[in-house]
Amino acid sequence: MTKMQIDRRIMLAGATTLAAATLMPPRAGAQPAPAAAAQATLPARGAFVIRGAHVLSMDPAIGDFESGDVHVRDGAIVAVGPRLPADGATAIDGRDMICMPGFVDTHWHHWTTLLRPVMRADDPKKTYFPVTLALGVHYTPEDSYRAVRLGLAEALSAGVTTSHNWAHNVRSPAHADAEVKAMRDSGLRGRFSYGPAQGMPSTQMMDFADIARLKRAIGDDPLLTLGVNSRNIDGNNTSRGAINAEMAKAEWGKARELGLPVTLHTSGSASIQLLKDANLLGPDVQLVHPLNTNAADWDVLAKHGVHYSTSPLGEAGRTGQMQFPEMMQAGVLVSMSIDNVTAEPCDCFACMRMLQTINKHRTGGKFKLPTKKLVEMATIDGARDLGLQATIGSLSPGKRADLILVRTTAPHMGAIGDPYDALVQLARPSDIDLVVVDGRILHRNRQFTALDHSKLLADAAQSVAALKAKANWS
Repeated sequence: MTKMQIDRRIMLAGATTLAAATLMPPRAGAQPAPAAAAQATLPARGAFVIRGAHVLSMDPAIGDFESGDVHVRDGAIVAVGPRLPADGATAIDGRDMICMPGFVDTHWHHWTTLLRPVMRADDPKKTYFPVTLALGVHYTPEDSYRAVRLGLAEALSAGVTTSHNWAHNVRSPAHADAEVKAMRDSGLRGRFSYGPAQGMPSTQMMDFADIARLKRAIGDDPLLTLGVNSRNIDGNNTSRGAINAEMAKAEWGKARELGLPVTLHTSGSASIQLLKDANLLGPDVQLVHPLNTNAADWDVLAKHGVHYSTSPLGEAGRTGQMQFPEMMQAGVLVSMSIDNVTAEPCDCFACMRMLQTINKHRTGGKFKLPTKKLVEMATIDGARDLGLQATIGSLSPGKRADLILVRTTAPHMGAIGDPYDALVQLARPSDIDLVVVDGRILHRNRQFTALDHSKLLADAAQSVAALKAKANWS
């Protein structure tokens, strides 16, 4: 199925609604997606040059410039340096701003975004897991589309240019297509990691025929890659279901036959030991949430080239220690992620600040984590985690133009000293002035250029009302 066929399938198919308890209907497309919003019209790529910004390239061969320019043409970075010649390019004033690569999120459950109004922090029956488990089984493809679009809009406004859509509620092929279409319509770069449905029996294998179909459909789309997210193995986090080692071997084997990376939630040594014993670890594996492990685990992870995604805002409130410093010391690549925005906002600055604080609290400064390294974790290390380091993650000539401008004139910033210190310790999402993805200006002067955010909010509210009614949720 081609990209055009996917878009047409979602936009024009009938409005058949999945029954609440239906899990993974036949892959031949028996459950067409309801009509979704029309394809967004994305801005054209052109030629522009950012002038006079404090440029943080994140490329050691390029370096940083207190007053530098970034020249972009047809979606690619042409040159980085002071006073660049750029005949015919539109000039963008970068004075009093930091120009840097866009943030790379490496783990985000976008399908949960529209459930924010249902959450209650002080009611244990209405926190993240009870709400998503109860309402997730009632999602239609249109609900999935709307949720992902809303999450990606927040990502964009906060300077995220690449997001790993960790989709662990793919209820049918139409749901998968709806999430992929939402990602394409947003204009952001990303990975779609195809996962199981909420409530799926542990004895039922994921639909790898449909995953293969989607891989063919995505093809060589330069803005989108495909992965697989695994269910937890054995007793780890059984609230979403868990599979045994034999099922994991079968599913991971299918993913690897397709050449797809695998991602898995883990917290604790038992899971890592199980993966080691099952010979499942490898450089194509991303694990999420570095909690409650030990030194032997860190050495095993480094030996096998496994990388880890840490979601600091959520993890800081969990039981156990966030062990990213130990993993980094052992040589494990650690990137940064948002996880979800049902109870915390998308704020990469706050994530970096939290990692800095946790490291100081836990190690007393024995593990050196400079602010520049924190910015690397949020940019180039995220690109490395997703295998995109040759394409994005730094402002390097020849790479695609995924970049942001961060204004430094707000009262909480003022006259900055070290720009990395300012980003980690002072900056806020409201300081984002410009967001460019693949050479397209998608957010400027705190305004979206290619989406109607008020409509996204209205659509989300409509979906939430319908989901609450189906689930008899009060």
